[in-house]
Amino acid sequence: MGATPERKIRCGVIGAGWWATFAHIPALLSHPRAELVALQKRDSGEAARVAQDFDVPRALTSAEELIEVPGLEAVVVASSPNMHFDQAAAALRRGLHVLIEKPMTLTVAQASELVSLAETSGRELIVSGPWHYTRHGQEARKLILNGALGKIRMISVLMTNPVDHLIRGISTQPTHGKPYLDPRPETYGDPKVAGGGQIYTQVSHAAAYLTFLTGARPARVFARFHRDGSAMDIYDALTIELDNGAIVTLASTGVTSLERRDYEVRVFGTKAILLLELWRGTMTLVPVKGGPEVNYPALPAAEIYPERAPAVNLVDAILGITPNLSPGTLGLAAMEVIEAACQSARSGDSIVIREALTGQ
Repeated sequence: MGATPERKIRCGVIGAGWWATFAHIPALLSHPRAELVALQKRDSGEAARVAQDFDVPRALTSAEELIEVPGLEAVVVASSPNMHFDQAAAALRRGLHVLIEKPMTLTVAQASELVSLAETSGRELIVSGPWHYTRHGQEARKLILNGALGKIRMISVLMTNPVDHLIRGISTQPTHGKPYLDPRPETYGDPKVAGGGQIYTQVSHAAAYLTFLTGARPARVFARFHRDGSAMDIYDALTIELDNGAIVTLASTGVTSLERRDYEVRVFGTKAILLLELWRGTMTLVPVKGGPEVNYPALPAAEIYPERAPAVNLVDAILGITPNLSPGTLGLAAMEVIEAACQSARSGDSIVIREALTGQ
């Protein structure tokens, strides 16, 4: 008798636009255990063209139609941020596993509900955060959670990425590779669609990374934004206290060049300091009381920002091959930072989210 064919996970993509056609669709098409059976775009002509070009059997114009496709097991929600919650919630209620793009939602309440829905339905909820999948990211998390740095006292983050033109609505030129499609102007430039500027577009990455690395949640946030003549925030500076008592400074802007992106993460522990340069793929461990520094092998360029990893993890987690490496709780933690930062920037006050440990 012949071997039993390996089961494939039937997947669909909601919002088959710039990022989905650049990252998620190619990831699913190349995965040996995935079967991409349907995609959705609001414009029927565009949906048909994408489906034909990527050889996807069904092109649909509504998320409601897509989640009803017979035999579907998982969906990627890669639509504009204002649609994330409704579409992901409907998919989870339908019993589907979900990969959701960042920002996960527009509010903490929405993010919390998605996490609860995933827990009660027993389905995977993955928030798209490619930096969670790098070898350096995984190793840094292990070092911190295993106590190699001692108690974490302070974290410093600087994150820049050239998205200023998208937030201002100057152009829709993508920031990664050679895209199949350009993003729609309103996805980044309309507050009602995007939620906000740099805080939603990029700080959503960095805020989730804090909880990814440390396992700690935000407890208090103080923020200042500068719009620089834009309708939304362009320069963001945040001070965050985590619930483990660690203090964080986080600065981020989209005003930079393609030739110079920065994503510096400095984690200061009582035993050691961890220095990460995410855009450059480097990581160094520095003992506080002397001793040799540990320089980890630099990541090759293709591994610095593994944009296909979230969709691969979606399929592998469903099959039990690997655990969910970027759970929805990270998206919820990011939304707690984002919502509190927006409240702080408006009011001028420090926003308390929960109690933090003291004297640790």
